[in-house]
Amino acid sequence: MDTLLLIKAALLGIVEGLTEFLPISSTGHLILAGDLLGFNDEKGKVFEIVIQFAAILAVCWEYRAKLLSVVRGLGSEQAARRFVVNLGVAFLPAAVLGLLFAGKIKQYLFAPVPVALAFIVGGVFILWAEKRKHVITVEAVDEMNWKDALKVGCAQALALIPGTSRSGATIIGGLFFGLSRRAAAEFSFFLAIPTLFAATVYEIVKYRHLFHAEDIGMFVAGGVTSFISAFLCVRWLLRYISHHDFTVFAWYRIAFGVVVLVTAYSGAVSWSAA
Repeated sequence: MDTLLLIKAALLGIVEGLTEFLPISSTGHLILAGDLLGFNDEKGKVFEIVIQFAAILAVCWEYRAKLLSVVRGLGSEQAARRFVVNLGVAFLPAAVLGLLFAGKIKQYLFAPVPVALAFIVGGVFILWAEKRKHVITVEAVDEMNWKDALKVGCAQALALIPGTSRSGATIIGGLFFGLSRRAAAEFSFFLAIPTLFAATVYEIVKYRHLFHAEDIGMFVAGGVTSFISAFLCVRWLLRYISHHDFTVFAWYRIAFGVVVLVTAYSGAVSWSAA
């Protein structure tokens, strides 16, 4: 296995793990990082499926006690059934719109410049959200009802636009709809499980002809770094939001988006899809 390829795989795994659950768009970062590293070909598409799956496993591991308690309580506990219903309701908007428009979105928006614009718009939206008075009506995930979940699910559908950020849309959407910061963040993590699992299965079936045994080393390198970095990131974010808001992520998005636009139009960086 090519050593340089393994290094690229490990780096992209770290990018995926660090950005999947922060409100800064993992898809956008992977498009840009893959473009810089020359890792945006057909093999790159398959690789992204693997590292995304590894990031989901990190959340499952972090919340394994909660998930196991839900599974055990489905037959007897109303709270467990409500939790599953909420996830199902929140999952539907993005699933339906994704099936209808995923092809067009990938055709026209999966490119550095549209991603950079989405970064900037998303950053401005977060700043606006943080300036509003935050009235909390739901303190914890277990207090949510299906209407709360549907609202967050509709917000998640905005993340079909690359660069918007699935976690950003769900977390900030949750704040708009009265969730506490912790409840919004945790529900975003839980909602990632069915959403990203479904996307992973769909893409595995779609690109199954691109999986080859000789790429196992690359998958392992990226998968391990994605799992570790995602696990650490989730834990860090929950500590961070107990004392801080999301403003820093907004300014990061805006600055990063501006840099991409400036380098694209000045020719400083030859973005292949720009």
